[in-house]
Amino acid sequence: MPLTLERKKAIVTEVKGHGQASVALVTAEYRGLTVSQITDLRVKARAMGVKLRVVRNTLARLAFQGTPYEALSDSLVGPIILAFALEEPSAPARLFQGFMKENEQLKVKALFLDGRLFEGSQLGVIAKLPTRQEAYGRLVTVLQAPITKFVRTLAAPPTKLVRLLVAIREQKR
Repeated sequence: MPLTLERKKAIVTEVKGHGQASVALVTAEYRGLTVSQITDLRVKARAMGVKLRVVRNTLARLAFQGTPYEALSDSLVGPIILAFALEEPSAPARLFQGFMKENEQLKVKALFLDGRLFEGSQLGVIAKLPTRQEAYGRLVTVLQAPITKFVRTLAAPPTKLVRLLVAIREQKR
């Protein structure tokens, strides 16, 4: 059944809305995947906070027109699935990288992250980016290290503290 003009406009509006709400976008060719494999991919995507959408390429181009995602227009060739990252920028890359280990038919065409377009070959690099929680954890660890060292020094037995103060005084001479 052909799409009506109203339905096409609704799809363009929907994809444009997903694009505005997302922090990253990945395009992948899904040629050769079975329906059950795509269903499995959708289930994994939902769990990771990724919105998957299969759209006609011309409608996707219309939706991306005038947005930063317009740079993806060249990658919209063939049967394409769009993966919108709603929370974590590297989530679609991790999703596709994990899925491609079991299903070689899926081929990532392009990634759009932080206003920059990346080729599909960059998937591994982007998939290794830390999640927001991991990045916060690393930051807290870095900020906490000097304070922890200072407290350990103050909590040291008095003889170690005296030796440390004597060593510091001798260095100043």
